[in-house]
Amino acid sequence: MIYKNFMDMSLSELGIGTYLGNPDRETSERYKQVIKTAITFGINVVDTAINYRAMESERSIGEVLQEIERDKMIISTKGGYFPQDARLNIDNISRYIQENFIDKNLFTKEDITPYGNILTPSYIDWSFEKSLENLNTNYVDVYFLHNPEDQLTICDKERFYRKIWTVFRLLEGKVSEGKLRYYGIATWNGLRVEYSHKQHINLEDIYNIAMEVGGNNHHFRFVQFPYNVAMVEAYKLKNQKIDGEFYTLFEACEKLGLYTYISAPLFQGRVLRAFPEETKRLFKVEKNSHLPIQFVRSTPGVGTVLIGTSHTEHLLENVEIEKIPKLTTQEFEKIINM
Repeated sequence: MIYKNFMDMSLSELGIGTYLGNPDRETSERYKQVIKTAITFGINVVDTAINYRAMESERSIGEVLQEIERDKMIISTKGGYFPQDARLNIDNISRYIQENFIDKNLFTKEDITPYGNILTPSYIDWSFEKSLENLNTNYVDVYFLHNPEDQLTICDKERFYRKIWTVFRLLEGKVSEGKLRYYGIATWNGLRVEYSHKQHINLEDIYNIAMEVGGNNHHFRFVQFPYNVAMVEAYKLKNQKIDGEFYTLFEACEKLGLYTYISAPLFQGRVLRAFPEETKRLFKVEKNSHLPIQFVRSTPGVGTVLIGTSHTEHLLENVEIEKIPKLTTQEFEKIINM
C-alpha cells in the first residue's frame, strides 16, 4: 500500500467510503468485514458521516473498533445534515425535531436548508458528540463540515462565512479537548463550480477564517470533493482565487497546504464500462474497474481515494490497483488533455 505523509499522519492511498446501502444489520455486517479486510491490506482511512445509513455506518465502524486497535484506523466523519436514527421509532419527525432540537436551542427553523443542512455551533456540537458515541471512540481524526455550500441557498456569502467562523471556533475547541485532530470541509458542488456560482466556496476565504480562529497552528487541513473521469473540474477549472490569481482546486490545495480526500472516484458505478483494450493499455490496466481508479490516483494533488463498497469481493478487486504502477505526470497530462 502506498502511504501519503501529511502533518503527523501517514494515510493510505486508498480509503473506504461507507455511504451506500440500507441501514440494516446485513449491510452493517458486510461493511464490518470490508473494513477489517481492508486493514489487512494496509488501508487505514475510513470515511463516514452521521447521516450515512441513518447512523448505522458510524455504528458499524464503532463495532469494528471493539476488535481492532484504534490507532490502526484514521477515521473521518461529517456533520451538517440532520440524520435519521435507524434505532429510534419516530412516528412524527417534525415533532421530534421541534422537541429535541429547536426547543433546546440547537437551531431554529430558519437555520435548516431545504435539504436538511444545519450549520450552527450548537447543532454541530451535538452532531460531533453523537458521532463519538456511534463510533465508540473518544476522538475523531478528521471532522468535515458536510456540504456547507448548501447553506448558500438560504443566506448570502457574508453570513455564510460568519457561520463557518463560529463552527471553526467550536472545532478548535474540540482539538483542545483532545477529541479531534483535524477538521475540514466535505463538498459536492462548492469547490467545483464556477467562481460566480451562488454556491461557490473560495478556499482562501475558508483558510483565512481558520487562521483568524486558530492562528498559524489552526487545524483546518483537509478538504473532500468529488473527482473522476466524468467530473474533472478540480484539475481543469481555475475557480479558486488566491492573492488575486485564479488556480484550479488541486493547485489551491497545494498552495494552502491542504490534504485532499477524493469522493466518487467511480461515481457509484456510473463511470464503469467496457473500455477498449487500447484505452486500458494507455492506463496500464487490464480490468475495466481499475481504469477509473488509476485515473484518479495518478492525478497530481490527489491524497486519498475513497472507494465506497460493502462487498469484500469488490474491495479485493480494487486493492489490486496497488500492484500497478501509477501513470507518470507526463502520461496523465497527455491523457487528460486529449
